[in-house]
Amino acid sequence: MTFIAGVYQVAMGFFQVGFVSVYLSDSLLSGFVTGASFTILTSQAKYLLGLDIPRSSGIGSLIATWINIFRNIHKTNICDLITSFLCLLVLIPTKELNEHFKSRLKAPIPVELVVIVAATLASHFGKLRETYGSSVAGHIPTGFLPPRPPDWNLIPNVALDAIPIAIIGFAITVSLSEMFAKKHGYTVKANQEMYAIGFCNIIPSFFHCFTTSAALAKTLVKESTGCRTQMSGMVTSLVILLVLLVIAPLFYSLQKCVLAVITIVNLRGALRKFKDLPKMWRLSRVDTVIWLVTMAASALISTEIGLLVGVCFSMLCVIFRTQRPEAPLLGWVAESETYESLSAYKNLQTKPGIVVFRFEAPLYYINKECFKSALYKQTGVNPVWVKAAKKKAAKRILREKEEDSAGNQTGISMDFVSEPLEFHTIVIDCCAVQFLDTAGIRTL
Repeated sequence: MTFIAGVYQVAMGFFQVGFVSVYLSDSLLSGFVTGASFTILTSQAKYLLGLDIPRSSGIGSLIATWINIFRNIHKTNICDLITSFLCLLVLIPTKELNEHFKSRLKAPIPVELVVIVAATLASHFGKLRETYGSSVAGHIPTGFLPPRPPDWNLIPNVALDAIPIAIIGFAITVSLSEMFAKKHGYTVKANQEMYAIGFCNIIPSFFHCFTTSAALAKTLVKESTGCRTQMSGMVTSLVILLVLLVIAPLFYSLQKCVLAVITIVNLRGALRKFKDLPKMWRLSRVDTVIWLVTMAASALISTEIGLLVGVCFSMLCVIFRTQRPEAPLLGWVAESETYESLSAYKNLQTKPGIVVFRFEAPLYYINKECFKSALYKQTGVNPVWVKAAKKKAAKRILREKEEDSAGNQTGISMDFVSEPLEFHTIVIDCCAVQFLDTAGIRTL
């Protein structure tokens, strides 16, 4: 599974499929990260309380986990609860100080490392597991399994299942990359990321590894400690290698609640996105709704489905926006050649007998009726009604002629044209029309 998923991702990079990342908008990415943060927080909450409850997975795992937590709240381990509280008292103020004085500090205070070392020593010498039943990391096996090639006979059986895994793994990786790229001012090449995540699956598949992608919690921890370049990944890899080969037994007494607190504290940046909602609502209500839908789907259903829901909902919003776009009449700014919306600006001038109409969207089969109705409404003239009125008047004239009432013909004709139009020319501004299809051409 890991091998074939990596092959798919490398193939997608070769065929330049990374362009799909343009469909991941800022509001979608922000909502996805916040929803995923709720999922991570929920998965770590049981360790804060020292509860031994089964791990929930799949759709609705967040709700199921919280139900299990509240059902077993009376089994809370007081030792783990106190340790979690003490770690929070140390981590949160120190992290805030790191952020507040980051311009003055040559390097952030490694508070996570200090907390892990202190908690491990306290748990070991205080015998917290033996005395209070505290949940600890326990035995961590050292060394590597011998490498071996994947079982080629299984590839046909997992070929279809690996497709969504490859796509979702890439989407999650690129979404997190785009979020941090925007925050720290650099660009992300989606196809390059496709190659990277693909080879990160192909090579480890020979070492019995699971399919991999970007990890939000670990990325937030690294960012909060000041990591900025690929060198941090090299250091992390060397430390993990050292742990696997040598020092893993030293973490036997480390309480799980300490690791959970470190993870949760580093989620606070993603959870602070709720503070931006009022500003986002004032700027764009559609983007706010996209954020809320993606966040809710990622948290309440699952992160994979939440990302898919966010992309689909975002594309639907784009379709709805083009289906009913702005279509104002324009006036020109005095002493310039600039035309602006008459409904949005005051003191604009118009030329007698000329109406300028602008349609601010592509003109295609979905919004062609909206184009016509907006044009008729803004100009006050509906050709269909005019044509129908002419036919009706012609029938009346013909009927009156048959009744030998030729004297009323002139009056009827004069009644029909008694309300002359205020303009003789309509100019359609197509500057905002990015493309037309055959239906749009026929509409024009």
